[in-house]
Amino acid sequence: MAITKENSIIGFVGTGVMGKSMAGHLLKAGYQVLVFNRTKARAEELIQMGAVWQDTVAELAARSNVIITMVGYPKDVEQVYFGKDGIISHAKSGSYLVDMTTSAPALAKKIYDESLAKGLYALDAPVSGGDIGAKEARLAIMVGGDEAVFDALVPIFNFVGKNVILQGQAGAGQHTKMCNQIAIASTMIGVCEAIAYAKMAGLKPETVLKSIESGAAGSFSLTNLAPRMLVNNFAPGFYVKHFIKDMTIALASAQEMGLLTPGLELAKSLYDKLAEQGDENSGTQALIKLYLEENQ
Repeated sequence: MAITKENSIIGFVGTGVMGKSMAGHLLKAGYQVLVFNRTKARAEELIQMGAVWQDTVAELAARSNVIITMVGYPKDVEQVYFGKDGIISHAKSGSYLVDMTTSAPALAKKIYDESLAKGLYALDAPVSGGDIGAKEARLAIMVGGDEAVFDALVPIFNFVGKNVILQGQAGAGQHTKMCNQIAIASTMIGVCEAIAYAKMAGLKPETVLKSIESGAAGSFSLTNLAPRMLVNNFAPGFYVKHFIKDMTIALASAQEMGLLTPGLELAKSLYDKLAEQGDENSGTQALIKLYLEENQ
């Protein structure tokens, strides 16, 4: 049975840069939305829009039949789902659980297994598209889990994303997101090096971008993040610290499979350096700082 506005109460845990916009789209679509965030102030805008604040994850889980989580790190996911006041202990039988955090594939499988044992239905559904994609409701949503559960939740996914694909069983969504982050990691290096090269060659980087973003070099990073680099706008659409987290998960998963990922290893080493310099809370486009500093 599809989840509709009439038969659902959505609990949304995590109203940060991405989660706030996602929950906002569901409110605008007419869903009843309950919210919880570790810092209530970050949920105030949603509360003003009609979301109902919950004091604990346990309260939210008990009062919802669809629970969506969008938190920071695997340890946060672990706490939110398996803690004493966590979702699995307090959700009503038959509820749908959707973790949209980028997290470890093995943790997604654990959530699925534990949920099934409690009569709950879980999907891992990480997203890509950054703050822009979240604001414009055109995120790519990569889903792992059972097809019947996916089909029931597609109406909700369609209000926050434009590219919603079931990739396979539990954990497949997280594995797909790792593929996404691996591709982005090396791309970000290329974007920074292209801009640094343009500057050193005496070109106008803005004009260079107009030529190359629509050609074979085109990418989300080149179109959306390179312009921010050029005006020193390092506000986070996606945090450096969260990208490092994702790359750490991807490296561990690749190593388990015996896969060599030298591009990913290089990117992580550069982002580690950037974080050590104080930019862990900057957007990923702040990587350009390393190149401009090295070439001044």
